[in-house]
Amino acid sequence: MNHFLSQALQLASQSLTLSSPNPRVGCVLVSPDRQILGQGQTQRAGGPHAEIMALRDAQAQARPVQGATAYVTLEPCSHHGRTGPCCDALIAAGIAKVVAIHTDPNPLVAGQGFGRLRAAGVHVEVLPPDHPLARQAHELNIGFFSRMIRQLPWVRMKIAASLDGKTALLNGTSQWITSPQARADGHAWRARACAVLTGIGTVLADDPKLDVRLVPTQRQPTLALVDSGLETPLDASLFIADRARWIWAAVRNESKQSALERGGATVLYRPNAQGKVDLAAMLQDLAAREINELHVEAGHKLNGSLLGAGLVDELLIYLAPTLIGQGTDMSNLGPLTALSQAVPLAFQSTAMIGPDLRVLARISGHDGFSPGSGKSGKN
Repeated sequence: MNHFLSQALQLASQSLTLSSPNPRVGCVLVSPDRQILGQGQTQRAGGPHAEIMALRDAQAQARPVQGATAYVTLEPCSHHGRTGPCCDALIAAGIAKVVAIHTDPNPLVAGQGFGRLRAAGVHVEVLPPDHPLARQAHELNIGFFSRMIRQLPWVRMKIAASLDGKTALLNGTSQWITSPQARADGHAWRARACAVLTGIGTVLADDPKLDVRLVPTQRQPTLALVDSGLETPLDASLFIADRARWIWAAVRNESKQSALERGGATVLYRPNAQGKVDLAAMLQDLAAREINELHVEAGHKLNGSLLGAGLVDELLIYLAPTLIGQGTDMSNLGPLTALSQAVPLAFQSTAMIGPDLRVLARISGHDGFSPGSGKSGKN
């Protein structure tokens, strides 16, 4: 069983940069004598889900699936969203058994897919949530689970810095502290995200594109921008890529808003009491707009604001083997008066990327939501 579920999970990982906002799901169809009949993974939103791709694969190879077992990484959906119910397709094909890694707790599904399968005489098994494969599947879809359970995207903050934690010289020079290999790896993390977030300070200082250029990708992530006063230049490089652009502002400027929207941007006003963008409200907006993983590449001010408000889930840090001394810090958290006020982290992984060290560190407690509870969805 674990062998075929592992294979389904490997297939799901092939949807890493493709299936958003849907989860990354894989399916393997296996005959009673343990021969693989068909396999597939979820396609673009609105396209076939993993189960349908696997059924089509078997059909293309003239392999009948009557009496087969379907190994899937998530409960087959039972509702009409962008596509029809996958559980009905499995029943119609004559699948005898379904083995799944996770139940989908979407109120529109929430075990109803399994219920319909069982009512049709299909045997259903689900892994316990503490199974190692369940944890792997959760990590692969951590943004999806976050959005559906917490109604917030999974916020990953990427930082490139010197070994002494500086992201730029005092004069603002930052290109390039880390190596080409680290920059390409960072683009791979951009590619898996649903949206890339930055602040107006970074736009005005660096005029970045913040698209995916250094690795192959099947889509460009949406661009999200915090720009309280709508200072974004109309010719900013952010507007070059073929993607959605969303700008959160706090101070209304109807003429600038109209100009930005003529250029293809969407402007949303979410002011807080200080006349800045309400970052928590912005994250709720992003979740409502089906953003699973939010990749932050911003300056020390926005980094500090997000960290200080407890809105970051994990840090993706590339450390170059160099010392800068005085320079710009990773984030402007402000002075602490006690060590107990420090942001607690748990190291997830470290790896050498070219000459640089990549550190993935998670905010302690931010992955405590259960993969088997809360709200979820597959549409």
